[in-house]
Amino acid sequence: MSSRPSGGERVGITDLARMKANGERIVMVTAYDFPSAGAADAAGVDVVLVGDSGAMTVLGYDSTVPVTVDEMLVLCRAARRGAHRPLLVADLPFGSYEASDGDAVATSQRFVKEAGADAVKLEGGGASAERARAIVRAGIPVMGHVGLTPQTAAAGGGFRARGRTAEEALTVLDAARSLEEAGCFSIVFEAIPAAAAAQIAQCIRVPVIGIGAGSDVDGQVLVFHDLLGIHNGAPARFVKRYDALRERMISGLAEFADDVRSSRYPAEEHTYRMPSEERERLARLLPGR
Repeated sequence: MSSRPSGGERVGITDLARMKANGERIVMVTAYDFPSAGAADAAGVDVVLVGDSGAMTVLGYDSTVPVTVDEMLVLCRAARRGAHRPLLVADLPFGSYEASDGDAVATSQRFVKEAGADAVKLEGGGASAERARAIVRAGIPVMGHVGLTPQTAAAGGGFRARGRTAEEALTVLDAARSLEEAGCFSIVFEAIPAAAAAQIAQCIRVPVIGIGAGSDVDGQVLVFHDLLGIHNGAPARFVKRYDALRERMISGLAEFADDVRSSRYPAEEHTYRMPSEERERLARLLPGR
């Protein structure tokens, strides 16, 4: 029997734990607005992540670093209006939680109170684990993130896989354990060799969601714009594209532009009608104006 809530019942953190215990795969996607979150909801996705990747996919920044809390709150509020059933997790943007426990708690409270998030997500172990502990103590659920952490990728050697050596894999494990011990209800593993991720995940009790971490974890997440082919540019190695919506969007817009320029649009069926007697009255009245 499935551990997923049925009907319109909202997915909760305990549901994810039961899914892990029953060996059911957890499905998570990013979403940054009302229509994309609504599509994820209608598709039966379990978790919607309002990721700071929206900095690039929606807001046009070159990285996730510049996005602000206020910008993320706008995206999160829009996604909450569309995501009724999935658990809604909000990324804490770079610079909004690292300085102190107080900053971390205050930022997290804004996402819960002002945007309706069910939980927040932060990157890294070490000091981030201490921030996670403080947020959990304040009554807000936290999702962790280890492996490649995009917010601090430059300091960690760039956008490359983590855990290619045994020593590096143990570092990833230590970070994951510190987040688990801090009270995180789930941890994202990003860009970790499948063999390493599989072994590390066996040491973690909470659900592990992979992105470029192989299939031997508890669930998978992809960026909405990547998996549907909306985002321009070459996708990461781990992305499977299920559609090519950007090409279809461009094609539709180009066809619209051509129809307008050639006067094929709007056609008769796209216009509103006026009774003939009113047209005649208007023709009589216009000269006086």
